Amino acid sequence: MNRDVIVTCAVTGAGDTAGKHPNLPITPDQIAAAALEAAEAGAAIVHIHVRDPATGRGARDVELYRAVVERVQAANPDVIVNLTAGMGGDLMIGDPDPFDFQPDGTDLIGGLERLAHVEALRPDMCSLDCGTLNFGEGHAVYVSTPDMLRDMAKRVLELGVKPELEVFDTGHLWFAKQMIDEGLVADPPWIQICTGIPYGMPTDVGLLAAATRLLPPGAEFTTFAISARQIPWVPQAVLLGGHVRVGLEDNLYLKRGVFASNADLVTRAREIIERMGARVQTPDQARETLGLG
Repeated sequence: MNRDVIVTCAVTGAGDTAGKHPNLPITPDQIAAAALEAAEAGAAIVHIHVRDPATGRGARDVELYRAVVERVQAANPDVIVNLTAGMGGDLMIGDPDPFDFQPDGTDLIGGLERLAHVEALRPDMCSLDCGTLNFGEGHAVYVSTPDMLRDMAKRVLELGVKPELEVFDTGHLWFAKQMIDEGLVADPPWIQICTGIPYGMPTDVGLLAAATRLLPPGAEFTTFAISARQIPWVPQAVLLGGHVRVGLEDNLYLKRGVFASNADLVTRAREIIERMGARVQTPDQARETLGLG
């Protein structure tokens, strides 16, 4: 069991949720405000995507990221800022011609291009999605090749940004370990085990336990589940020695029929952790755990 738990809040994500929650953060002001509320509730890390304010769709505009980060850091310089670097990996295969990529849904750029906002803003952390994945039904594929990831890991290491190694299946964990072995990831590695994303790793406690046995020595891991399993996943993570992630990126509800805020979800996670006899780490404590300067 982990008795010193880091809570991450994934504030808004990039999924098709803008019309499904009345108060999903969309504008930079809304995203920053939600991140700050989550930090006040106990999140040591805020994981940030941005969205097009006009459409609500996920975006990768550097200036949108800048607007969010500057607001967060001005109001709370202690909270750990973790920016996604996963945008730009979406490919919609053509049908019937697979090379006729579908423009609606395809946003595919190179690995280093996905780091433009990380280069500009130098956050504490950024995510690296450690493999390619059939992303749900139809022809959607998330593309993240080994050499793309090596290029990205090398660059964030040079920038002094800590990567959050996103693992959606066991093969992704295998490659995360490979990058660690190649010296592309600074100690201690921070690995996130992502469950419930079709068609990655199912939300199953036995699978989570198996994945933890594959972790490299010295690694810290965090994990999340999506939708109604998000909150029940919190004690499973703690019991297996890990940290937790909650937030509106992965789940919109506090309970059936009741919309959550990010602060609500962090508060609920903190209550569970503390009732288990553990404590929630402050940002300063989390920085020490993660080896952040």
